[in-house]
Amino acid sequence: MCYKASVLAVLLWLSVFGKAQSGANGLALLPLPTKAQLVWQNQGFYLFVHFGPNTFTNKEWGLGDEPENLFYPSKLNCAQWVKIAKAAGAKGIILTAKHHDGFCLWPSKFSKHTVAYSKWQNGKGDVLKACAEACKANGLLFGVYLSPWDRNHPLYGTPAYNAVFVNMLKEIFTQYGPIAELWWDGANGKGPNGKKQMYDWPLFTRTVRQLSPQTLIFSDIGPDIRWVGNEKGIAGTTNWNTLDTAGFFRGVGAPPNDTLQSGNYNGCCYIPAECDVSIRPGWFYHADEDSLVKTPPQLLGLYFKSIGRGANLLLNVPPNKKGLFSAADSAALIGFKNLRTLAFANELLKKNAMMTTTHLSKKDVKRRYPGYIYIFKKPMSVNCLVLAEDLSRGQAISSACITISKNGEVQHIINITTVGHQRIICFPTCAATEVSIVVTGAKNLPYFKKIEAYQIPDSLLSYVL
Repeated sequence: MCYKASVLAVLLWLSVFGKAQSGANGLALLPLPTKAQLVWQNQGFYLFVHFGPNTFTNKEWGLGDEPENLFYPSKLNCAQWVKIAKAAGAKGIILTAKHHDGFCLWPSKFSKHTVAYSKWQNGKGDVLKACAEACKANGLLFGVYLSPWDRNHPLYGTPAYNAVFVNMLKEIFTQYGPIAELWWDGANGKGPNGKKQMYDWPLFTRTVRQLSPQTLIFSDIGPDIRWVGNEKGIAGTTNWNTLDTAGFFRGVGAPPNDTLQSGNYNGCCYIPAECDVSIRPGWFYHADEDSLVKTPPQLLGLYFKSIGRGANLLLNVPPNKKGLFSAADSAALIGFKNLRTLAFANELLKKNAMMTTTHLSKKDVKRRYPGYIYIFKKPMSVNCLVLAEDLSRGQAISSACITISKNGEVQHIINITTVGHQRIICFPTCAATEVSIVVTGAKNLPYFKKIEAYQIPDSLLSYVL
């Protein structure tokens, strides 16, 4: 008889401990996610879209003095972006409404460096509106990147600029919502007057919470989603959804990158990681990078090292000067989707294995750890396991041991640390009659939501190992 691991995990622990513990038993009280954070973690993969004057100047960071008429996407088609994103399996798009150069992709009333001052669509164009409407019409989430740094605005570097930024937030949230995620960059350089700005982050956060309580806010220290500490799209092999933020600030005062990558074991705040990476070497479109687009196998490798380590993947795909996703980027995205479908086409445990449970007693703690042993009806080729915790109860597992055996002979022993939202573990292909997963360390009662096994094509192993 076959059983689902998600059900047995709960039944096993309820039989041993009864109802979930609250801390009186000496177990750690775990920080819990909000419902919105749980929904966000299930989104997994979505697109970043860097678009603006840099697209036309071949720069990565504009100076803020670019003429507005330079921005002229002659064939802008946000519906094309959304169509390709959806075909690639992305759940949403986050658009750079304003990058460091200060150029607004919407006709803001609080800046003269906007689409309204360009000749594009006779000053009547609105990229933010076009993208928001295309996402909504096709069931994709819509998010906004809004840089507080502004290398163009004359008030930047003065207390009055904080009010300008708040008014821009109000425009965006009242005119283009719902906004699923707000992306804040901590960059803080000089404005046109040579001064830096003292950002009023509490005011900015309070404004967003009042206008759109359901919006998740991203930055180095959240409060809802944290940066993973690199722009390579790679989470730590140990990745806690918890982080300590006291004494840290966005930007220069952020926690160390390695801390952002792994989180804090005893972190008091539930702030899961998001991995941002570009499909090209740069973040904005550059024609000389058309041949340098990441291949589908390379993207699959990033998927395993981001989503496969409990984080979300935010993949940047920059439109070209026409305002379209280029053929190379589009093909890579569709190829990426096809590889994911191929890799996870045939789950092996549900139909081919029987499961029993065991316990590992630890002398130094007053608890017993669960183990799950899957016995195949006949030898099966295996090279990938997918584990997931029920994070509605908090993230508990700190270590586990996986053993792959054939007729009693051990083929692989793999020790891992965190599991979290999802942990994908790959190993050289082997014939197996038994798969054992034993929790060897946990902060509280661990609840598995998913245990699955696959044989992904050997040609992909070098990209995901």
